[in-house]
Amino acid sequence: MTKEFDLDTYLIITDCKFVICLFNTKNFKKIYIQELEFKNKTTDIDFHSLSEFLENNIFKIEKLTSKFINNIIVVIDSEEIKDLNIGIKKKNYVKNLSFKNLESIIVEAKDLFKETYQDQNIMHIIVQNYLINGKTYLKFQKNLQTNDFGLEIKFISVSNKLSYQLEKVLEKYQIKISKYISGIYVENYFQGKGNEFPVMVYEIINGINENEVKLVPKNPSNKGFFEKFFQLFS
Repeated sequence: MTKEFDLDTYLIITDCKFVICLFNTKNFKKIYIQELEFKNKTTDIDFHSLSEFLENNIFKIEKLTSKFINNIIVVIDSEEIKDLNIGIKKKNYVKNLSFKNLESIIVEAKDLFKETYQDQNIMHIIVQNYLINGKTYLKFQKNLQTNDFGLEIKFISVSNKLSYQLEKVLEKYQIKISKYISGIYVENYFQGKGNEFPVMVYEIINGINENEVKLVPKNPSNKGFFEKFFQLFS
């Protein structure tokens, strides 16, 4: 990402193509986009071809912006992306529900996922349903009085093996992966809305889904907007 100029760089990897896109987050315009389509669909990423694709495009983008690409957002649509739903129910001892109640239960679910699936890197945590007073809600209902509550949480993850291989390819260009995004999740969330894909990716990253937990570094420079969408330390 090149935030000084409101630019994001996206690397999109699917079973039929690679795409690299330099996206202006201020006016939602694509500054640069190139793709490499495969003759046949494949379930395995050809890392040699990916390296050549990056070789052909990274320096063009850096020349265009007169800035090095230090970070990149990787969007993956692959069979190695896993979805898992976890349900947790807890007693509520303070009666009125608050975001603090949710934070504790989501942290517990995240820790359970990490302990059980140590070979996976979490990409997204999404609250599917809120179970309060025997009723199911799609959105959080603050300040309701209840003795217990539960959450149905979806975890979307990528294998540590795949993330390591991608990081090694990008390391050649001194580029770090700042975030992994599931392409299928993006497309499903915006189904039928007709937005351009880079716009959809940007909006997912910036919290358009109020039920998505935002994973942030342990020492975030900008704290806040917990009311807009959840944040947990990654």
